[in-house]
Amino acid sequence: MIELIAIIILICSLGILTALSIWKIPVLAQLSFDGDICDQDIFTRAKSKVKELVPSKSFNHKNFLQKILLHVRILSLKTENKTNNLIQRLSQQDRINGKDNYWEELKKTSKSIKRKRVRVKKSAE
Repeated sequence: MIELIAIIILICSLGILTALSIWKIPVLAQLSFDGDICDQDIFTRAKSKVKELVPSKSFNHKNFLQKILLHVRILSLKTENKTNNLIQRLSQQDRINGKDNYWEELKKTSKSIKRKRVRVKKSAE
């Protein structure tokens, strides 16, 4: 029943999108596009904005970019460190509560699987 409802919603959505595109494409084709917004690359626009903000001629764009990238790197390292600390704290809490027995359970299941294999081999002979 849920799948039927999802299929009906999907078909209705696709029909509405098709109708809207058929209805609006001729209107969009008649509009004039100047193109001056997209003519410049995003980096050249950013560079011109920085030049407007910092009018000095001794401004070095490479140094500015390097400083920004260093700040981004430091921020990512800080977040990685905090995430690592949180993971360690959670694993310590699990050890204290006795819930961290994953490896022991894995050893038990692997031993039981090996025993079953040995029994099957012996019975087959």
